Amino acid sequence: MDRDVAVAAAAQGVREVLDADEVQEVLRETFFQPRPEEAPSARRRGRKRGRSARPPAPRPEHYEVICISLYKEDLARLDAMVAALKRTGHRKMSRSGLIRFALDQVDVAKLPRAY
Repeated sequence: MDRDVAVAAAAQGVREVLDADEVQEVLRETFFQPRPEEAPSARRRGRKRGRSARPPAPRPEHYEVICISLYKEDLARLDAMVAALKRTGHRKMSRSGLIRFALDQVDVAKLPRAY
């Protein structure tokens, strides 16, 4: 019986520490950019929202981050090739590096219609 009481007391303590409203406020103000009408507590405390006053660094123009989809089997093959290249001395090889190499080597005139 004493163990049940201890467990119940611990559970109550956790509920008090993890008060839903307080947790939501911390998450909202720490990890998510609130809408202006959702951030009165930040304004009350005089905190500025967002990043520092420093202007953002210019973005590189020689590359762009994109998202492509690959079948899991193709991704596994790509990762296996990268791992094999790293084992043979290409220490800085990456997925994008191998894809760039393949682009340099491909002859689109020989590409079958199946792709």
